[in-house]
Amino acid sequence: MEKFNYTYPLQVRYGDLDPQWHVNNARFNTYFEQARTAYLMELGLFDGKSFFDLGLIVADVHISYKNPVALGQQIEIGVRVDKIGSKSMNMSFAVLDVESDAELATSEAIMVGFDYHNSQTIVIPQHWRDKIGAIEGKTF
Repeated sequence: MEKFNYTYPLQVRYGDLDPQWHVNNARFNTYFEQARTAYLMELGLFDGKSFFDLGLIVADVHISYKNPVALGQQIEIGVRVDKIGSKSMNMSFAVLDVESDAELATSEAIMVGFDYHNSQTIVIPQHWRDKIGAIEGKTF
């Protein structure tokens, strides 16, 4: 497993569960979305106040479910940017068990730079590349 330099702690809620008493598969995408937003806010790339200033839109998501997640289980979401192209970036996520560090689910997403005010794609700005590169320990 490749290292995550950013993790987001998350509490499993009762409402996240399905009738089998584990986290419903649809909730995982919400977990990744929440962690992705926190990552951008931590880097100062999004202030969390105006959705129209987010600057990214989801183009593609793949999720692999490895082990069930239960109510009360202590988890965290790892977030990493693997690659930045001209207008897109590839992000990786993992739901990790805090006690064992086991991967419970993984996800890959392609995010596209997007101007919500004008409804069009945009180039990923250099200051985004610099801030993401600093946390990821590489140059984009």
